[in-house]
Amino acid sequence: MALLTESEIQQVSQAIARIERETDAEIVTVLAAQADDYTYIPLLWAALIALLLPGIINYHAGWLGQRDLLLTQWGGFAVLAFLFRIPAITTRLIPRRVRHWRAANLARRQFLEQGLHHTVGDTGVLIFVSEAERYVEILVDRGIGSRVDDTAWQPIIAVFTTQVRRGQTLQGFLTCIDSVGSVLAHHVPVTHVRNELPDRLVVLS
Repeated sequence: MALLTESEIQQVSQAIARIERETDAEIVTVLAAQADDYTYIPLLWAALIALLLPGIINYHAGWLGQRDLLLTQWGGFAVLAFLFRIPAITTRLIPRRVRHWRAANLARRQFLEQGLHHTVGDTGVLIFVSEAERYVEILVDRGIGSRVDDTAWQPIIAVFTTQVRRGQTLQGFLTCIDSVGSVLAHHVPVTHVRNELPDRLVVLS
């Protein structure tokens, strides 16, 4: 299932094109379904619970023989490993710090992969969202960072994060792009017409 429809992606593209007429900045937007599949974490939780819980029950109740204990552990591991792979459950098993660290790493990789570090005047701007982690970040190259303090982006990120949590990803992008555009138009106004990078929203499913 697409994170946004083609029509919604086009709305984001049009918003980028509109604000780039007012600034020398080159803006790229990236939407990821999830920053990582976290394959090993559900398995670790399943193994830990499957190993410990039957043993604890048997210690206090004493109703499991050695063979039954082993079967219970293997069966419990299989069931829990399956359940813990459900995205809604997986997300809750992973510490927030870990989820945000993975999302931040993906954002930085995308900054490089989308060519934002090769723009004229170092004016690349990445607006990055990872839905599963409810993570939003705005990354800028040196040409923007030297003129705009990082604190300028924090209120914009906070609003966008709230909208992502509410499932309002499209509106979050549109609001964020407009807000970022206002900041850029003031600090990095347009000096010449150019469009080095595609305006289309990059979707990582």
